[in-house]
Amino acid sequence: TILPTIKQLIASGITVWIYSGDSDGRVPITSSRYSVNTLKLAVKTPWRPWYSNNEVGGYVIEYKGVTLTTVRGAGHVVPSYKPERALTMILSFLQGRLPPSS
Repeated sequence: TILPTIKQLIASGITVWIYSGDSDGRVPITSSRYSVNTLKLAVKTPWRPWYSNNEVGGYVIEYKGVTLTTVRGAGHVVPSYKPERALTMILSFLQGRLPPSS
């Protein structure tokens, strides 16, 4: 499991983003959410939709130290399935902000 590494990154002050395609048959979003919930982190921003090109791009929840994002309609290799939504998400990460809320 990657959870001990994520804990170390958080303790070092490194912000972690975890993302999943909501059509991923290999690592379903339910598994990602369950794993992050086991860390027992405080929620900073509740679960909400984010947008790309005026469409729901997925959903995001921000915890203290971890952001969990889904990408709507994407499978395991998110950029291959939904490149525009993946770009929106990655740009948000690089800019240090959550994906757009509208």
